[in-house]
Amino acid sequence: PGSRGGGVTGRLIAVVGPSGVGKDSVMVGIVRACPEFHIVRRVITRDPEAGGEDHDPVSVAEFQARVAGGAFALHWRAHGLHYGIPAAVRDTLGAGTDCLANLSRSALPEAAKLFPGFLVLNVTARPETIARRLVARGRETDGQISTRLGQADRPLPAGLTVLHLSNDGPLTDTVRRATELLRSASAGPATAVPE
Repeated sequence: PGSRGGGVTGRLIAVVGPSGVGKDSVMVGIVRACPEFHIVRRVITRDPEAGGEDHDPVSVAEFQARVAGGAFALHWRAHGLHYGIPAAVRDTLGAGTDCLANLSRSALPEAAKLFPGFLVLNVTARPETIARRLVARGRETDGQISTRLGQADRPLPAGLTVLHLSNDGPLTDTVRRATELLRSASAGPATAVPE
């Protein structure tokens, strides 16, 4: 995978899963283990004081101005916030680098149309694992945690190439399995399961 060069376009790999499943930790672990992968830094209309992933925080007005100016390769709205993938991702993919991006389920069909070789890494965990992580990070109320757990096993849109990854055990084990899955998927389509 990764920096393939020679005119081969990198893949956009959407990392999806319920809030609290550990997507950001898995992505960071993949890049530490395989530096040829690149994490896409999202632009989000989230208050920087709210914590969470490393992102570029902007106001709604600034986000909308960037949309109008063509600053995003992909953008969507979820959980009352606006999210954007910067247009520069096209250059990174064009250089043959595989890019990991945390995407919402709702953005997947559009992403599949826009990016050749689009792949989904679906990170899952048991409800009790997710609940424990949500409580530990301290960003959601009990009601919000219940809502997030209720949405945890919504199905993904049909017609996507999806790799499934459980993140119930130690992160090192999850990262090892993730890199094996991604390498196998780049070796040939037989291991990637269309949903």
